[in-house]
Amino acid sequence: MSDALPGTSGRRRVYLMRHGEVRYFDQQGKVVHPKFVELTEDGREQATTMGRLLAEVPFDRAICSGLPRTLQTAGLVLDGRQMDLEERPALREIKSGNTGGKSREWNEAQFIYGMEGAAEPGARFAGGDVYREFYDRVRGEFLRLLGEPGWRNMLVVAHEGTNRMILGWASYGGLAAVRSYEQDPGCLNIIDADLADGEIIRRFIKLMNLTPDNHSKYGNNLTSMEQVFDYRRRVLTGEGKG
Repeated sequence: MSDALPGTSGRRRVYLMRHGEVRYFDQQGKVVHPKFVELTEDGREQATTMGRLLAEVPFDRAICSGLPRTLQTAGLVLDGRQMDLEERPALREIKSGNTGGKSREWNEAQFIYGMEGAAEPGARFAGGDVYREFYDRVRGEFLRLLGEPGWRNMLVVAHEGTNRMILGWASYGGLAAVRSYEQDPGCLNIIDADLADGEIIRRFIKLMNLTPDNHSKYGNNLTSMEQVFDYRRRVLTGEGKG
């Protein structure tokens, strides 16, 4: 098998997804550890729908971060295919610091708007991981995947922050660009890369943030992180229970 897409001399394609919808707060508004959250019913439907949209794509490899929400999403997208799902922990999401003693306003500002300052020297995500180190980790792993032989169409299921770093690299904008890349639950991005003699000589973003169940984004007026905290607000006020 050629490692290049048909009609090209060295082009590969990555179908980069964010996992489907999860809940980071329980029915009492308490934080659920991100390591253990699983897909909601809507999240499972998003992944299933994306699987139907991608049914004709001949994936040669499938990658996820290894966390339950990416394992579940990839499994539903690949349902019925006889192929291995590889885990790459270096693609896991950025981690915050200990936010337990912080105010609700501080937490919301850090989580919703934190990436606006990601390119500033030493900037951290909510007192946790340094954005630059996270970018370097994700970028390094993605470049390794692009350079590995034996594939031309690859599925990668990761996270909002992870995908933003990859899109920052793909756009040539780096950390200064990641603030602009919204990633809705279950969304799809497509990135092409041209390789020559093992070197990546150019890359293209063919598609970005396509949601499987709402292509027009009509009614989707909040960012992904605004939705997370809006759910918590509704739970605490009784609007989101039941």
